[in-house]
Amino acid sequence: MSSASGSWSERAQLARAPSAAAIIRRHSASFALASRVLEPSTRQHAHALYAYCRRADDAIDHAPKGLERAALVRLRCELDAVYAGQALSDSIAAEFQQLVFERQVPRAYPDALLDGFELDVQGASYATLRDLQRYCWCVAGSVGAMMCHVMGVRDERAVVHGVHLGMAMQLTNICRDVAEDWQRGRLYIPAELLGDWQEPSTWPPAPDALGQLACAVERLLEEAEVYYRSGDAGLGGLGLRSRLAVATARHVYSSIGDRLLRQGADVSAGRVVVPLRWKLWCVARAAFDAMATKSAGPTQQVSIPQRLVRFPEDVLSF
Repeated sequence: MSSASGSWSERAQLARAPSAAAIIRRHSASFALASRVLEPSTRQHAHALYAYCRRADDAIDHAPKGLERAALVRLRCELDAVYAGQALSDSIAAEFQQLVFERQVPRAYPDALLDGFELDVQGASYATLRDLQRYCWCVAGSVGAMMCHVMGVRDERAVVHGVHLGMAMQLTNICRDVAEDWQRGRLYIPAELLGDWQEPSTWPPAPDALGQLACAVERLLEEAEVYYRSGDAGLGGLGLRSRLAVATARHVYSSIGDRLLRQGADVSAGRVVVPLRWKLWCVARAAFDAMATKSAGPTQQVSIPQRLVRFPEDVLSF
């Protein structure tokens, strides 16, 4: 794919608008903060990836009722065009296409992302933790793998760690957003963690049901911590500025889970947010982690992962 990167770059420049950077600033203060320390070219690609994923997610979530499948079909057709090298008029798709060709992103990863969105369209429920792990791989682990291409990992083993970090963040999101997701008709917490819990007809549920939800959230946050630790183990596969960005996002996100636990994992207590002063502390902690982590390669080395990470054999093998 890299042999064609020049033409894709020219096309993307013609279609480029400041939309990708604006999208990350509007939708995720945490990721916008973390991305500031990246090298300009890496930051541009990171914004392009975030904007593409955000736009795809919104296309499903904001589709008129009954038209979600049609929106998913359009996304799959657009992805066909991206990988076929077709000229794209949409600036977000064009920037994503440039990323795909310059950083040789395997088609399997954005395909997995759309597979996860298809589970949402189907209204999938999750009986077991393994079912939820697959969903997290699709909608977040795949993005972690793509970010490894964006950042040019120096040790291919770090790709799995990047996948795990994405999954940890998704588990944190799921725990934070139980009430919001329920109001949209979705419940991601596996049935095996809820025992005989009955889904409430109104929100908030009765105290007994809230207690069962809290126990399930605590268990998922424990699982997230396992993945966060794996993500930490992959920092050495990144350059210094990428290490700092990733560690910042990691600490901000894990702080969401910490704050949720401090309020007794009460999912009816309102959306958990991390104050700016604590985010700045997370930056300082991330700087320490980045400096203390030994790099796996020369400072100027930029590489592209060649090994494709697969679920479940690679993702659940630790």
